[in-house]
Amino acid sequence: MSQRFLPPQRFLPPVLRSAILIAMLAAALASPVRAEAVDPDPVKPIEPPASLPKVQHGDSTQNLDRLFEALKVAPDDDSAKYVENRIWAIWMASSSDTANLLMSRVRAATDGKDYDLAVKLLDAIIDLKPDYLEAWNRRATIFYMKKDFGRAIEDIHQVLAREPRHFGALSGLGIILQEVGDDKDALDAFRRAIAIHPHLDRIPELVKKLADKIDGRDI
Repeated sequence: MSQRFLPPQRFLPPVLRSAILIAMLAAALASPVRAEAVDPDPVKPIEPPASLPKVQHGDSTQNLDRLFEALKVAPDDDSAKYVENRIWAIWMASSSDTANLLMSRVRAATDGKDYDLAVKLLDAIIDLKPDYLEAWNRRATIFYMKKDFGRAIEDIHQVLAREPRHFGALSGLGIILQEVGDDKDALDAFRRAIAIHPHLDRIPELVKKLADKIDGRDI
């Protein structure tokens, strides 16, 4: 039976998923170091742009549904980016002034590479508004930056439980799984991401690269 780490959509308890990932990481660290080419421009988790369109009155789940339909059929990268930014704007919007203020401080802490402070601020936001999607997503990204992949994946699970169409969380999941050597499940996550957002930057080329690699193996 395969020992691969299974992504959150599979039916494994969170504690077991984390235990499997930790075991994989420990095994990787114990293995002899091999000289491998370092990607000078690695793919990084998708983050919302600093400047987003203003959320219009009445933006809601129904409006998100329309935006995701438009995103899937966008004819070019520019059109897709326009729709993507409107989706990010809705995801980032919070009905809490306190949460908004704390999120601005999270960005400042992250820009200053003070990741521990960023996590503490995000903890406070999640305690205040546990259904605030982007607090979970942002904390997953910070955990990724800290190389705390287990907790990053647990937060991605929280994001996808609330919004299965979150292309940023799906692509982030793929990046983590690829880093720990689980190419097959990374490919699955990337394919799910581009099924939602076909114009995601660099993800289609990763899908092709991984598909070519996996097709040459017996998995």
